[in-house]
Amino acid sequence: MLRICSLLFLLLMMAPAAWAEGRTYNIGMNGMSCPFCVYGVEKQLQKIDGVESMETDIKRGHIVVRMEDGKVLEKSQIEKAVKKSGFSLRSFEQAEND
Repeated sequence: MLRICSLLFLLLMMAPAAWAEGRTYNIGMNGMSCPFCVYGVEKQLQKIDGVESMETDIKRGHIVVRMEDGKVLEKSQIEKAVKKSGFSLRSFEQAEND
């Protein structure tokens, strides 16, 4: 019984870390029109420390970037990555749910 209680306690202590979500950012870009464009942009974004995942909408020229818990994405980082990939930044904002 003590083992079960200890295990449950340990799982409960670890649970908040597993449920924690990083911040989400919405990025609008000009000029993105094909899968190769997406590949180039995502390659640059993956170099930014803390980027956890990305979702890209080519038609809208929009990327949603989720950061690891505790990491923040700065506009200057996005501007640099977008410029290196050959595009221009249209918008940058933190998602409202964060």
